[in-house]
Amino acid sequence: MTIPPPQPPGESASAQEGTELAAEAAVVSATARERWYLRLPIISHLRRSVGLQRGMLVAGLVLVLGLLATALFAPLLAPYGFAETSADGASFGTQQPPSGAHPLGTTVAGYDVLSRVIWGTRTAVAVMACAVVLSLFIGVALGLISGYVGGWLDRILVMLADAIYAFPSLLLAIVMSIVISGGQSSAGGGILAAAVSITVVFVPQYFRVIRAEVVRLKAEPFVEAAKVIGTGHRRIMGTHLLRNSTRTLPLIFTLNSSEAILTLAALGFLGFGIEPTSASEWGYDLNRAMADATSGIWWTGLFPGLAIVAAVLGVTLVGESINDLNDPRLRVRRKRRGGPAGTTSTEATA
Repeated sequence: MTIPPPQPPGESASAQEGTELAAEAAVVSATARERWYLRLPIISHLRRSVGLQRGMLVAGLVLVLGLLATALFAPLLAPYGFAETSADGASFGTQQPPSGAHPLGTTVAGYDVLSRVIWGTRTAVAVMACAVVLSLFIGVALGLISGYVGGWLDRILVMLADAIYAFPSLLLAIVMSIVISGGQSSAGGGILAAAVSITVVFVPQYFRVIRAEVVRLKAEPFVEAAKVIGTGHRRIMGTHLLRNSTRTLPLIFTLNSSEAILTLAALGFLGFGIEPTSASEWGYDLNRAMADATSGIWWTGLFPGLAIVAAVLGVTLVGESINDLNDPRLRVRRKRRGGPAGTTSTEATA
């Protein structure tokens, strides 16, 4: 029996690392040759996910797509309008239990609960989209300029962002909603007031994240090399810094989307939201259902609350899954084909 000579210490580990690097390079090369639609954010994350990560992502996508589809097809799905209290000359009645005519019952004001829940998705999606998109563009632009320029401009913007961030977010949203709406209860005015008030709360979050990344990246060799060869400041900020400082934005975007839904519901619950005759809003319906709960009338508050939970849960699951898949330390990898015997089906990186 011949015993093979022992390998020098560290040589086997180096060989294993080389094999892993070669496998990673092969994966990157294969990904680059894929069709463009397979490299889109959600599709690429779904194809790379396995196990629990895939289950969380799929569950979140189902809830989010259901929310968007309900908002888009609300006129077709809702049996009545959000402010209707009668049909064919007959009143719905107040606080009616679930029945064939009203599957989720009616409210204390005589509105159909199912219709209010369905129409409420439109208000939630509109406010969420407006608030998050506005805060994203404003916060990223300010953070990019502040981190790259520095000096007195950076100190002033940081001071303002810290002052806004330290202020209670819900109280700030209430104050901004009162100032912007001016007592108007129109659907457009109410949605815009809620969106702008939430935008003011979210801008410092994007600003601080982007500024911190830009301050770190502008000292990297590739930025210094771009300056040496004469690249303009606008190109450096828009090409080199922006692309490398937005890795965590998908997570913040999704978390802020869920927070926007909660903030809108809180404004409506406290009486600073949208009037029921202008648009359907889940927070207002929960406010009106508080007195019903003590009387054993559960359906007026249960279903708007479940709608809020489902919307927030779906957006949060998508955000957490994307963050795990973007972070190599949290990513779960597939089993390599043709790997050594005894390897597990999935491998979590340390």
